[in-house]
Amino acid sequence: MARPTPLSGFPEWLPDGRIVEQHVLDTLRRVFELHGFGGIETRAVEPLDQLLRKGETSKEVYVLRRLQEEAGDADDTRRDKGDKQLGLHFDLTVPFARYVLENAGHLAFPFKRYQIQKVWRGERPQDGRFREFTQADIDVVGAGELPYHYEVELPLVMAEALGALRDIGVPEVRVLVNNRRVAEGFYRGLGIDAVDEVLRQIDKLDKIGPEKVAGLLVAEAGTTPEQAEACLALAAISGSDTGVVDRVRALAAEHGVVSDLLETGLGELGALVEAASVRAPGVVVADLKIARGLDYYTGSVYETVLVGHEQLGSICSGGRYDTLASDGANTYPGVGLSIGVSRLVSRLLSAGLVRATRSVPSAVVVAVTSEETRGASDAIATALRSRGVPVEVAPAAAKFGKQIRYADRRGIPFVWFPGRVEEDGTRSPDQVKDIRSGEQVDADAATWAPPAEDLHPRVVPAGD
Repeated sequence: MARPTPLSGFPEWLPDGRIVEQHVLDTLRRVFELHGFGGIETRAVEPLDQLLRKGETSKEVYVLRRLQEEAGDADDTRRDKGDKQLGLHFDLTVPFARYVLENAGHLAFPFKRYQIQKVWRGERPQDGRFREFTQADIDVVGAGELPYHYEVELPLVMAEALGALRDIGVPEVRVLVNNRRVAEGFYRGLGIDAVDEVLRQIDKLDKIGPEKVAGLLVAEAGTTPEQAEACLALAAISGSDTGVVDRVRALAAEHGVVSDLLETGLGELGALVEAASVRAPGVVVADLKIARGLDYYTGSVYETVLVGHEQLGSICSGGRYDTLASDGANTYPGVGLSIGVSRLVSRLLSAGLVRATRSVPSAVVVAVTSEETRGASDAIATALRSRGVPVEVAPAAAKFGKQIRYADRRGIPFVWFPGRVEEDGTRSPDQVKDIRSGEQVDADAATWAPPAEDLHPRVVPAGD
């Protein structure tokens, strides 16, 4: 078989990279659960019309089809059509909205959930962007209404979750926040009707710069050059205190903008920044260029960057949505954020910021004196495992020096030597060797344990 050609955009970590990823996932899960979020999992596929009903995603959705039709399928219009109308989900918010609608009668509201799953997007792979990747979401959904304070709580929970990774070398995070009501109220006050199109173009600021965005606002959103200039002036406002609100009001007055919607959004944005400055000083920054291109956001919107690695883009984003989950009779407004776990792990590994202390779970290799006595080595391993010590038995009864080298190559810190049966029938004590220091001591499988820091692989800053 020829050597396979790698597929770009589908990350596959080596074992030590997988340990880093698992540590990140475990940390996020622990913090989410500390704040009362319960875990769920949804199916990988959704009806295509549901995936395409919100936002500019039609070019990103992978459609699900069978390679071959079975006999009779061509005549079965309903089944054939159903098969061809399924797509792999591109995020976890749309599936979650469907999940809420289907299970509303069994859920207690406000419903707080976290969800950690793979998603698929057919976009061009590049640094930090993949076609298949893991996301970790948290959302709160209400029945009919959802208090604004959840728009304050959610970004702070996510900031806490990411902050819990600082001890392994994850850089400081900054949560950038805006409010879609501020943007929409300001744009409409300028006389702009194509609000969604303006938001989509403003969302490109960091990628293509203000000059090109100004051209797109005129060409795609139909603004005048003066309106485009005002939109860019709003996007340039940022800050970590409520002075941001005063600057927006001053800009609105300068352009004759009067809008109740703008005032509502500014009140919410000011409340978020003020609360965050008390609970997490310096973490949350109001940034009026944050737009989020997806149509379903209606209130607060969030993006999160790694300080010092801003070129990677947002590793966590989300916002408030009021109408995404609605069956016509009932509406379930929500707010949520999503971490691109694969993007985060990719940066940690490629930048050499973190490392695993070893690439395998085993803390001990039990040596094998001879194949005839392998059963004795297996019994020692069983005794250690029964007490929670990860163990493997040497693959061959080679010379002990070779078995030690085997452990060393795998990063396993201890080698266990079974006691020998002497001529008088007595058995010498087992011994365990720390192959890093060379220290070797008598040991009993019923009581011995490695130091706590060696029991399992750990994820540590690269310099440690």
